[in-house]
Amino acid sequence: MSLPPAPPMSAFPARAVDKVRYADTDRQGHVNNALFATFFETGRVELLYAPDAPLAAPGASWVLARIEIDLRAELRWPGEVHIGTEALSVGRSSVTLHQGLYQGGVCAATARTVVVQVDGLTGRGCPLSPAARARLEALRVAPQGPT
Repeated sequence: MSLPPAPPMSAFPARAVDKVRYADTDRQGHVNNALFATFFETGRVELLYAPDAPLAAPGASWVLARIEIDLRAELRWPGEVHIGTEALSVGRSSVTLHQGLYQGGVCAATARTVVVQVDGLTGRGCPLSPAARARLEALRVAPQGPT
């Protein structure tokens, strides 16, 4: 399967940075592929739960409903990873995100994730507030092909 070219990190409206830990590496000396999902989580959490402007409604939280990861290159220790995030679509209670994971300017992986806002009491999806919807819509960029 041939992947479309990855967008540059500068194309993502939301950005986060995480540190690669020695413990993240496997026997071959590169970051274990299971950790890629953790780095993508860092990007999502910094966006969805920003202390100064969280997107979840009071009494609600975000749950991961789907994640697809395309591995493109190795990550290595030591160093940092840069995580870019954009909104692809905003639903009634969910948002589909496109993310990129970069080290040294090279895209190591892209992901498409769906997160759903759920009510803390019922565990069911609950509607996004108008403010959350507007902030998520502001993170949408020009449509692109599959990741």
